[in-house]
Amino acid sequence: MTRLLCRPVSQRVQWQLEQQGLHPLLARIYAARGVVMRSELDYQFKSLLPPARLTRSGEAAALLADAIARQARILIVADYDCDGATACAVGIRALRAFGARVDYLVPNRFTCGYGLSPDIVDLAAQNRPDLIVTVDNGIASVDGVARARELGIATLITDHHLPGDELPAAECIVNPNQPGCGFPSKSLAGVGVMFYVMLALRAELRRRDWFSEAGGRREPKLADLLDLVALGTVADVVKLDHNNRVLVSQGLQRIRQGRLTPGLRALFRAAGRDPAGASSIDLGFMIGPRLNAAGRLSDMSLGIECLVTDDDARAMNIAQQLDALNRQRREIEAGMQEQALRLIEKASSDLDRNADAASPATGVSLFDADWHQGVVGIVAARIKDRLHRPVFAFARGEPGGGELKGSGRSIAGLHLRDALDLLGKRAPGLLLRFGGHAMAAGVTIREDALPRFRELFAQVAEELLAPADRTRTLETDGSLESAYCSLATARLLEAEVWGQGFPAPLFEDQFVVESQRILKEKHLKLRLRKGVQRLDAIQFNFDRAPGDTIRAAYRLAINDFNGVQTPQLMIEHIENEAG
Repeated sequence: MTRLLCRPVSQRVQWQLEQQGLHPLLARIYAARGVVMRSELDYQFKSLLPPARLTRSGEAAALLADAIARQARILIVADYDCDGATACAVGIRALRAFGARVDYLVPNRFTCGYGLSPDIVDLAAQNRPDLIVTVDNGIASVDGVARARELGIATLITDHHLPGDELPAAECIVNPNQPGCGFPSKSLAGVGVMFYVMLALRAELRRRDWFSEAGGRREPKLADLLDLVALGTVADVVKLDHNNRVLVSQGLQRIRQGRLTPGLRALFRAAGRDPAGASSIDLGFMIGPRLNAAGRLSDMSLGIECLVTDDDARAMNIAQQLDALNRQRREIEAGMQEQALRLIEKASSDLDRNADAASPATGVSLFDADWHQGVVGIVAARIKDRLHRPVFAFARGEPGGGELKGSGRSIAGLHLRDALDLLGKRAPGLLLRFGGHAMAAGVTIREDALPRFRELFAQVAEELLAPADRTRTLETDGSLESAYCSLATARLLEAEVWGQGFPAPLFEDQFVVESQRILKEKHLKLRLRKGVQRLDAIQFNFDRAPGDTIRAAYRLAINDFNGVQTPQLMIEHIENEAG
C-alpha cells in the first residue's frame, strides 16, 4: 500500500521567498523543504564551508606537502564505486598538478574485500609507496593500517563512512563523521572529503610559497575538478545539504558550459546525453551507473582511467567499454530480480500453506547460488522498492571459501548499519564483517549461517521499524496548476539542484485517461486530460492498468524526441478513482 502525503508549506515563508525574487512555484517548493531565506539557495563557490573547519584537514595537507617536497611515492587506494572512482580521480589530478609522484590502486573487491585490508596493503607494498592515501574507505581498516605500519608505510585516511568502536592508528584521519569533528556538513561524499583535502593542501603549498615563477610551478585551478565532485556526490546518494548542493551546483554549471574532463564528456556521449542540459538526474541515473558497472562486473581501474586521462580518443574508447559493461549489468540484474521475486512468491506460498506461520518478515534476506555478487546491491534496492521493506541480497564469495557477501538497502525508519550492529551483538561471531550507512550496508557471513541471519534480521527489523514506517509514503508538493504544466516550467525545475534529502518536486493530480498502451511489455504510455489540458505521461515498470479516472503522483519532465521537446509527466504512482 502507498500513501500520498502533501508536504506542509508555510504560507508566510513562501510569501517571503517570493518577495526575495524567487519564482512563485519554486518559492512554494523550497518552503516545503525547509528553506527560509533565499540565501540558502546561494550556490556560489564562496559559499562553501572553509576547509579549515574540517578536522585534521590541515594536518593532512602538511603530510602531503612534505611528501611532495621530498618527492615521496604516494599511492591512492580507492574504492570500487562511482564515489571512490571520482575521489581517486580528483586526488590523482590535483596531486599531479601540485607536482607529486602519485599513482593509484583499486583492489578487486571480490578477491580483496572492502577497505584497506592487510592483503591490500601487501599488494600496495609492491609499488613501494612511502604514503598510502585512502579515498572513500579506511575508517574501519584497523588491521590494514597496522599492517602498513609494520611495513614502514605511512597512511592518510580520507573517508566519510561511520566509524566503528576503534579508529585505525593512521598518521592522519580526515572524516567529517569521526569523533570530535565539528564540521557542519556530515554528509560529504568520499569525493567531497578528498576535494576538501586538496583545497587544504593548496592553501598549505601557498603558505610554503610553492607556486612561484622562479620555481616554474603554476597554481592549478581546483574548481576545474568540480564536475567530478558533483558526479561522485550525486551518485553516492548522500544527503544534499547546503554545502553538498553548492558542490553539485558548481559542478553542473561547469558541465553545462562544456568545461568537463575528457572522460566525463565521453561518458555523456556514450549515454546519448547532451552536457549542455545536464541535470542531477543525468549524473545519478545515466553517468554514475556506467562508472559503477566497472566496479560491479570488472575492475574499477577502467572507470578511473576514463576520468584521469586527458586523451579524448582514449576516454571515448573506455567510455564505450563502460557502456557495454552497463548493458551487461542490466541483463544480469533483470534475471536476478526475476529470481528474487520467485523466491518471495515461494516464501509467501509456504506461509499461506502453514496456518501457524508468522506474518511475512519485516526484514527480508534473499540468496541464490548463481547470483553475481557485484549486482546484489541493485537487486536489494529493487526489491526494497517493491516490498517497502529492508532487504539483504546475498551471493557467494570466492569459490570454496564458504562465505556469502550481502548487500542491503533500507527504508526510512531503519538504520541498516545500526541494525547489523545490534544483530552482531546478539549473535557474536555470526557477522564476519559489516559496515555501511543508514540506508545501505554490506555484510559477510558464512553460508551455513544464512538461516540464522535471516531469522535475526527479521526480528531486529520487526523491533526497530515503527508501524507507521511500514507503509510506503510518497511526499508530494500538491497539485500543479495547469499554467505550470509547460516546457518552460520543466526547464525551470531541471535547472535546480535536487537529490537525496532535497527531493525533486513530485506533484499529484486527478486525471481522465483518454488512451493507454504498453511499451516494451513493461512501460505504460498514457494520454491524460486535466480539465481542458491534455498531457502525455509514462510510467516505467507499471504493475497494474489504470481505470478511466486516476489520481497520479508525477514529476514534470522533458521528452526529447527527434529534436522536438515537449512536457511529459513521469508517473511514480497511480490510484484508480472510484466512480
